[in-house]
Amino acid sequence: MKRIFLLAALISVGLARLDAAANTLQLDHDQTVFYVMAAVNAAGYDDGINLPDNNPLRKQVRDYLAARKISVLPDLKLFYRHHMQKAASQDLPQYISWALSVKGAPDFAWKGRDVDVPPDAKALDGFQQLMIDFYREANLAELWKAVQPAYDKEIARYHEPLLNMTGTVEAYLRVSTADYLERHFHAWVELLAAPQMVSTYHYADDTFVIISPADQPHMYDIRHAYLHFQIDPIMIRYAVDLKQKRSMLDLVQTAPLSDDYKTDFVLLANESLIKAVEARLDKDAPAIDRATHQGYIMTPYFSDQLPVFEKQQQGMRFYADDMINAIDLQAETARLTGVKFDAAPLQRKAQQVVIAGPDATPAAKTLEKAEAAYTARSLDEARTLFTKAIDQKGEAAEHAQAWYGLARISVLENRASVAIQLFQKVLESSPDDFTRGWADVYLARISKSQHDFNLATKYYQDALAVNGASDKAKQAASSELQDISKNQEKETP
Repeated sequence: MKRIFLLAALISVGLARLDAAANTLQLDHDQTVFYVMAAVNAAGYDDGINLPDNNPLRKQVRDYLAARKISVLPDLKLFYRHHMQKAASQDLPQYISWALSVKGAPDFAWKGRDVDVPPDAKALDGFQQLMIDFYREANLAELWKAVQPAYDKEIARYHEPLLNMTGTVEAYLRVSTADYLERHFHAWVELLAAPQMVSTYHYADDTFVIISPADQPHMYDIRHAYLHFQIDPIMIRYAVDLKQKRSMLDLVQTAPLSDDYKTDFVLLANESLIKAVEARLDKDAPAIDRATHQGYIMTPYFSDQLPVFEKQQQGMRFYADDMINAIDLQAETARLTGVKFDAAPLQRKAQQVVIAGPDATPAAKTLEKAEAAYTARSLDEARTLFTKAIDQKGEAAEHAQAWYGLARISVLENRASVAIQLFQKVLESSPDDFTRGWADVYLARISKSQHDFNLATKYYQDALAVNGASDKAKQAASSELQDISKNQEKETP
């Protein structure tokens, strides 16, 4: 299934978390998911209910709800029956998708615009009012207080394994969660779900891994999700180069792959690289053949390239370009001649679920390339792309981001007067809070460098007043504003 990345960020806050660079990585639990899980358990979600490795809390919550007089429950059960899927294991994902799409109790309103709501969540039309009533009648707020210690205990089991896993992956790939500050990886435990399940949801720029009860943490599946989180944006960055190799897709038409992999070489190469990395990390050479016979035909190629990657200094974010451009179509076709694909895909207990967001606008797609060029300090290319994005169809905030890109280029080129005009254009273009906050900081810094401390103070204060400004922007504004105050105090006779 295709993974779609948009310029958005959802930040969750809870009692226990595993923090790294700007809260990009989070181990937690979520009250809204718990509320929805309690509702569906009462309404008829019985998948895996008789398995021995259920957490005892699941039965305790079900018994508690069954003992209460909840007038909305018959309607909730009817709604659940009407939205059942062909397989019991397929019933739950739509409800978790809905839980990830709403703000939470007591109103359970959508987090964003209706057009941004995932299709499977939107298909649960009428569920909101049922949840509002069920939340109130079942007194879920008090129930959460009672069960939260059980969730905290389960989180504690995952803290060290998750920390070790993410550290190993980042060290091997030479990447950092700080490379993509707008993206977040959430690992959430959910004790009311069927056991032995690791479900991955991609919502805009956020990856949510829902972990259900298990005797031993399913770190292989959690690591697989984290590898996607780190590698997906790298491969998307080089999508244009990968698509030039798409003739390789002719070789996989009889493989037991979904149509997405058979029609999109970027996805196929992406998954192949992940499987090659997994085999290297696990020292599992036979895994290369298993992946190849499943149809992930670029796994042998990437497996050959990874030892070379390990001996040089670049991170995967940049070295992937070398690997992709070195793909020899003739040599790889010869390598794969005679490969007999498996008759069916390998089955794993863990599920991969993708919440498809809306397609990125032309401006958003150009902005992604422009930011990559800016990061690489290819300023002429970045300038051309940012200018192009301004003229393309897109959201007002995306056009503001394009002006912001041009303004930052002017800063690097020491063209202060031009930068001021461009940052002011940003503020006039309905920017998102992240962009607005940093534009104010940049304007303050320029004013400070020109010894206009009153204007600098104004812009710093404006940055601090932006509710959704990034923590780093606010920290910079606060620190640099204090510096101005201290210097002014020294100069006062």
